Amino acid sequence: MTDVLRRGRGSLAFGFLVQGVAFALLVTRIPAIQDRYGVSDALLPAFLAAVPILAGIGSVTTERLVKRVRPSMLLRWSQPVVLLALLGVGAGERMIELGIALAAFGLAVGVLDATMNMLGVSLQRAYGRSIMLSFHAAYSLGGIVGASLAWVGAHWHLALWVSYLPVVLVLLPAVLVGSRWYVDDRGGAAAQAEKEAGEGQVLVFKWLLPLCLVMTVAYIGDSTVSNWSAKYLQDVLGSSEQMATVPYNVYMVTTLLGRAIGDLGVRRFGAVAVVRGGALVAAGGFGVVAAAPGAWVGMLGFTLLGLGLCVLVPQTFAAAGRLFPGASDAAVARLNVFNYVGFLIGSPLVGALGDLWSYRGAMLVPMVLVLVTLVYARSFAPQPDRYGGGHERPRTADVGRGSNGL
Repeated sequence: MTDVLRRGRGSLAFGFLVQGVAFALLVTRIPAIQDRYGVSDALLPAFLAAVPILAGIGSVTTERLVKRVRPSMLLRWSQPVVLLALLGVGAGERMIELGIALAAFGLAVGVLDATMNMLGVSLQRAYGRSIMLSFHAAYSLGGIVGASLAWVGAHWHLALWVSYLPVVLVLLPAVLVGSRWYVDDRGGAAAQAEKEAGEGQVLVFKWLLPLCLVMTVAYIGDSTVSNWSAKYLQDVLGSSEQMATVPYNVYMVTTLLGRAIGDLGVRRFGAVAVVRGGALVAAGGFGVVAAAPGAWVGMLGFTLLGLGLCVLVPQTFAAAGRLFPGASDAAVARLNVFNYVGFLIGSPLVGALGDLWSYRGAMLVPMVLVLVTLVYARSFAPQPDRYGGGHERPRTADVGRGSNGL
């Protein structure tokens, strides 16, 4: 283990933390953003949907860019854009300014998410043991910090730009300095894996599809919490406006705890067992939220959701890296798109079902969907024989048949 890898791990973890702060500051202040710009309830879903759509475009673009530009370089310059776009959301006055800021935020987040996880998969391979959950634990810690700052802003009725400006002033120079130590590992473990897998290893989408489905389901659950937990607690369970900001914070705390010990669980019990356990706990959490008689029981449900969902996304990225060791950057970028597919489906799905049926009933839908993960849990097992033991590696000529489009 070299100092270069240790510094790379630390700087990447800080990048994940900063992203958690930025995202939490955005999603937990949606009601304030709506009031500032006069966005109607009918128009709000369109703004919420635009961010993941543009992020998906950013992720697809990243898959092509990393063939020419190192992921570390893309990550270094997408982080400042995300922070400045967040400030733009808080400082604008007209709806067109909100649209421009959210568009920049969405595109940059797509690049940021893809490249962060590319570097995480590469570093895990260099370490030779599970460390992916630790990066996402840093993201959860950032989410806690961001949600707490959002609570302060709501409690003191601060203007959005007043809440956002100090955060950007502190974090912007910090990420630029920290980015100096990002490690692509192109000359180390990643390069060796690519050599062993064979030059020209291709991304066969049908092999990646089970992981894409799990990623989608995980983010349907996550987006349900981030977009609807505050409204659910206030409108359905009768909490105060200030208390309505707490569920996301509770969710992020338990997500942090689960991810902090998750790598140890993977090393001891294996990824398959950890993923299955997470899916069952998350389904139980949705059940508790749907049946909760009051706000405190509802928060217990969100606690279980954090503990269950927290392991799914990091392990999905790690599994993609194992599945395509010689094309892990492309696999991660492609898989990352389904992060936004899940986010795009989850928020409007719960909203539509809540309006047509009830919000309690709407919570049962992600509960059922997350149980789908149990069907595909075997996809998280190590794949040592994917290209050996009688399995023929796909030929370069098969790319067109195996991986066209999404």
